[in-house]
Order: sequence, then structure tokens, then C-alpha cells
Amino acid sequence: MTNADRRPSFARRALAAVGLSAVAPALADSPHRFPDDGAWRLEIPSVEGVEPLRAVLDEAARLDVPVHRVSQGSGVMMLTDTEITDMVGLAAERHVEVSLFLGPRGTWDIGAAVSSSSGGAGPRARGLDQLAQCLEDCCRAAELGVRNVLVADEGVLWAAHRLRAAGELPPDFRFKVSVLIGPVNPSAFQVIAALGGDSINVPGDLTITQLAEIRAASNAAIDMYIESPDDIGGFVRLYDAPELIRVAAPIYLKFGLRNAPGIYPVGAHLRDVDVAMARERVRRARLTLDMIERAGGAPLPMSPIGDPTLPTPARFEVP
Repeated sequence: MTNADRRPSFARRALAAVGLSAVAPALADSPHRFPDDGAWRLEIPSVEGVEPLRAVLDEAARLDVPVHRVSQGSGVMMLTDTEITDMVGLAAERHVEVSLFLGPRGTWDIGAAVSSSSGGAGPRARGLDQLAQCLEDCCRAAELGVRNVLVADEGVLWAAHRLRAAGELPPDFRFKVSVLIGPVNPSAFQVIAALGGDSINVPGDLTITQLAEIRAASNAAIDMYIESPDDIGGFVRLYDAPELIRVAAPIYLKFGLRNAPGIYPVGAHLRDVDVAMARERVRRARLTLDMIERAGGAPLPMSPIGDPTLPTPARFEVP
């Protein structure tokens, strides 16, 4: 379905009826797609273990929400081998991809600058030790069957990409770049992709035009919160979903929660909260799917479940 084929939403018809039709020219459809020819996928973030994952899968089945990927934020280091393999196995039964965050970062160690008003260096890996620990997390995850990790440091990304290029990591290993270092302009997006980023989380406050500019710079998949957690802005953009799909494809639509506690790192003491939040994220996805349908349906096709492959953007030459 092209944008021209979509029926106007009630809101647009209502505006036209009172003489307030939009006059701004529409941005062009993105020409890029996932390798399976789909334009968009759904991701449920902050799925911190086996029980929250099971809750996501059960709720997705109940609400008829196609989940392509789940991601975790506490880190590989906060899961046992059994928990990781159980998550991979459970997700594989539903053809869902699992992405785990690479471990220690600036917010977790003794550095004080990250807690200052400026934020210091943010979540990046501090020093050679943390860089090595992140790579250890990466290799451990790969050995346990994980094929996607979440990265919040450009140096970690480049080092891990070089390991992949050298055959030290599986060739189908994918790097998802965290919103914590998300690029906000086309040049920065190109650089993150060139360093090895396969899907790149951009901040949730970018305009549709800014996203179109970023999309024109690279074919790398975009990740974007449709609802952002409070600690990264709390933006709610459910109504923007059709335009985000049309302009920014290939894109993962992600569903955080406002008015929800920060729970990293999760343990048994927060398990009930984590499970409840996991279920609510799926409900937020259902709300967005309903809005898309009321607007006349998605402007571009969704990817089928089960193929996690991503476009390969231009890369820097690996020495």
C-alpha cells in the first residue's frame, strides 16, 4: 500500500471539513527495507529475564501483537548461563530475537562525573578494564546462543565489530546501538553505522523531518521509542507511528513506559514489577497497532516474524 492509497484518517477528514486541511508537503517514502522486504518491526525493551520474557510472549499472544525482538538493559553480566540459554530457547520457540546489553558502563562504576549535572561521559565504558569486560560479555553471550547485543560505547562497538570481521564472533552477530549514545544528525548516524552498528537507536524527540534526513544518509535500521521512559525524556508518540514507518523505514518501533520505576539491574526483589511492566509494554504496542489501523493501516508492510537479519550499511575499513 502506498501513502496515496491510504484512506484519510477521521482526524484529517474532520480538519478538511472545517477548512483546516494540512498544507505542508509530505516527505518522501523511505526507499530502504529490511532484507525480508519489510519496512517495520516491533521491539519490547527492558525484558530482564526469563519470567518477564514469558510474560511478554503470553501477552503478545493474548493481544495479537507480533513481537520481532526483545531487549534487556541490566546486562549480560547480571544473568546466569542458564538464564541466558533459557531466554534464547524460549524466544526461539516464538521466532523472537533476544538482545542483551553489554556490561559494565560509566553509570555502574566509581566514576562520579556521570552523576554530575553535565552527565560526564555518560554510559560509556571507562578505561581498558571496562572495554575488556564488555568484550567478555559479548563473547560469552555469543557462546550461549545470543546473536544480538546492545552497545552504549563507540569504542566497544568498533572493537566488537573488528572481532566479528576477524571471525572471533559469528558472522551473523548483530550490534544494536543504545539510545544512550543515539545519534541526532545524519553524519553521526553514518559514523555509528560505519563503526559496526546494525540497528541504531535514535532519541525519541527527533522530528519527522530530522528522521527523514537521517534515513537519507544510511540504510542502517533505526530503533526508536514510540513511548520513551521518563529517564530518556518520557516522549509519547503513538500517533506518529504511521509517519515514522513511512519516512524512517526500516525501523523498529519500541515501547517503553512513562511513570514507571527505573529497575536496572533487576533481581528477584523487583521481579513482580518487571513482569507487570513487561505486560504493559505489550499493551502499549497494541494501542499503537490500533491507532495505525484507525489511520487506514500501515503505509508500508511489516516484516514477518522470524527473520532477524538487518541491512548492511557502509563500514569503515577494518585494519
